[in-house]
Amino acid sequence: MTLNIVLVEPEIPQNAGNIARTCAVTGAKLHLVRPLGFEVSDKYLKRAGLDYWQYLDIAYYDSIGEVMDKFYNGNNFWFFSTKSKHIHSDVSYKDGDFLVFGKETKGLPEDLLKEHYDECVRIPMMGELRSLNLSNSVCVGVYEALRQNGFPGFNTEGHLRTK
Repeated sequence: MTLNIVLVEPEIPQNAGNIARTCAVTGAKLHLVRPLGFEVSDKYLKRAGLDYWQYLDIAYYDSIGEVMDKFYNGNNFWFFSTKSKHIHSDVSYKDGDFLVFGKETKGLPEDLLKEHYDECVRIPMMGELRSLNLSNSVCVGVYEALRQNGFPGFNTEGHLRTK
């Protein structure tokens, strides 16, 4: 199963690095939408991704519209937002789906959310707290999609590292 993770204008290099690592270990492709709040050579970005950069499939775009023009087919994008009526685990993810996340400070653009309201999902949280960290949200979304599809191609038996 291949997933696509789209970060729209990410601002914090450590988050992007952690997300890059999640993408590498799950085989997801990372799509970054400019402007980025950091340089791709940023030491914090590289440190968070550790030595996984060689396993990462990454693409860059100048707008979310560019990503959607290229890949959107009407039922393959899921927009993560705290403003959704749908819970992320109540929708059915498919091979090739795009999980779209907004910038840390503002989330996804309001007009995009309104236009795709039925394709928006949220991660439940307690009380009035605003949201999870972006890299945690991506991880929750990716692993729910993989769980629903039986973790195809993954080692689900576990292993112990030996020296």
